[in-house]
Amino acid sequence: MTALLRISDYRLDFETFDGAVKVLDGVELELAEGETLGLVGETGCGKSVLARSVIGLLPRTARVRSGAIAFDGEDLLACDAAAWRRLRGHRIAMIFQDPMTYLNPVLSIGRQLGDVIRVQHAAPGAAAAPALTSAQVRARAVELLELVRLPDAAALLARYPHQLSGGMRQRVLIAMALVGTPRLLIADEPTTALDVTIQAQVLALMRDLAARLRLACVMISHDLGAVAAVCRRVAVMYAGTIVEDASADELLRAPRHPYSRGLLAALPDIDGPHAALQGIAGSLPNLLAPPAGCRFHPRCALASERCRRERPVLRPLADGAPLHRVACHHA
Repeated sequence: MTALLRISDYRLDFETFDGAVKVLDGVELELAEGETLGLVGETGCGKSVLARSVIGLLPRTARVRSGAIAFDGEDLLACDAAAWRRLRGHRIAMIFQDPMTYLNPVLSIGRQLGDVIRVQHAAPGAAAAPALTSAQVRARAVELLELVRLPDAAALLARYPHQLSGGMRQRVLIAMALVGTPRLLIADEPTTALDVTIQAQVLALMRDLAARLRLACVMISHDLGAVAAVCRRVAVMYAGTIVEDASADELLRAPRHPYSRGLLAALPDIDGPHAALQGIAGSLPNLLAPPAGCRFHPRCALASERCRRERPVLRPLADGAPLHRVACHHA
């Protein structure tokens, strides 16, 4: 299957007064058309930075050391401002984790959604189309709000963000992301600020939209359960590297990397016996001077001299599922 998104040996630093922080180091990842991928790992492991690299929203201090990011055959690292205007929202869209940060509190939902509709309609590639009338913009806004299952969508256009619940605000952001009918949707911790019941509703909505609209979807989370509810495939990140990449079923059933096993062992089992949760000893390494060899070896019970000296390569398992890849000398 041809990859829609291909990330190859991608290395990125953040320049600081203390030196270069090696945020991403040799990331290898592919995503096919219509595929749903979950990206999981501890806070600070580089998930959001990788996502922002794909949509071109990196800070000025970011420096790409090597590698490539290609979307539908186009080199994203070579895009200028005009190319990004053509891509963002139109072909690649992103949902952020805190709706109140990305919704203007003094503008109505109808005004904000309508502005996005007008901008996307006038984007490069749609420039020859006649300007939309107010009635057309309103009709499209109602259609999008109904698509994300918001009740009484027409009345909702006159309301302001503070008058909506957290789940409703997140659905508005999803509707905005779908305005340009993108081929790739990136969701950065879309359910973090929501209670459990609303989380389940938003996750079910995203799963349905991905299937119905044939969207390729990358969902970023530290919650393996949330990812498994939406995604068919999961990539586990640790300290700026991909350490395991497998189908969701395979990874939950038989994780091979010690870090993946640690993440699963830290999850409570509501159906099992009462037992203390098992945490992963230690903390993420200092990425100003990351450890040599495997970046996980200072926290790993299986670490050997080879782990301290030689960096493992993400490769398919010899005895596992053909698409199950692990970066571990002891997998």
